Amino acid sequence: MGRLDGKVAIITGAAKGLGEADARIFAREGATVIMTDVDEAAGQAIADEIGATFVKQDVRSEDGWKALIDDVVKTHGGLNVLVNNAGVVEVGTPESQTYEDYKFIMEVSADGTFLGCKYAIPAMRESGGGSIINMASIASVQGEPYVAAYCAAKGAIEALSRSVAVYCAKGKMNIRCNSIHPSGIVTPMVISMGEKVATAGLGSLEDQGEGAGTSKLGEPNDIANTVLFLASDESKFISGAQIRVDNAMSVVTGTVPE
Repeated sequence: MGRLDGKVAIITGAAKGLGEADARIFAREGATVIMTDVDEAAGQAIADEIGATFVKQDVRSEDGWKALIDDVVKTHGGLNVLVNNAGVVEVGTPESQTYEDYKFIMEVSADGTFLGCKYAIPAMRESGGGSIINMASIASVQGEPYVAAYCAAKGAIEALSRSVAVYCAKGKMNIRCNSIHPSGIVTPMVISMGEKVATAGLGSLEDQGEGAGTSKLGEPNDIANTVLFLASDESKFISGAQIRVDNAMSVVTGTVPE
């Protein structure tokens, strides 16, 4: 018997990285998995492999969210889990980050998460409850000067998650909402960061305080196992939590050197 037997789950940004890891472990644990992403070829290939459904989705589209959730409810009879995982990052300090990049990052990460929560809540309420899991970052906990807009987007996701949790609790909807805050994980997005920082003329990740002490990279399943726990009934008394999965990085690297 799987830990997610009988649950219908949507995972955004599921064609690679953390979303892919989530989809694989959810399918293994018995969930009906709906994967979404803008990368149709990669997403469909993974969905075919694990027995999931793939839907091409730009999480910035409100109409797209409405159509996705309506179709999932009609096809599968309800919605029990939403993992708002889709996100993007572009390098930039508070001075050098372009406004165009800032808006793009906020639209995909913060706006996409807001829209997912907005339209998942009524579907989950009709389904008898559920779990919303929002992918934030330790970038919303500690300052990371070379990804200013990313920090802002993840901070918005963290705050929104608490709002959703309290709203659903006060409404007695049996819907939980939590945010997960990973440090660096071995994913295509993180692997590309070193080159992006160097190309932007910001030195190296080591110059930014990364890569020392406990700040080793984690594995996608380090996060996926946490997502699985929050999606399952094992975490039924956890809502509004900020869960750091970072090997203590956010505890020890926040000091500015003299």
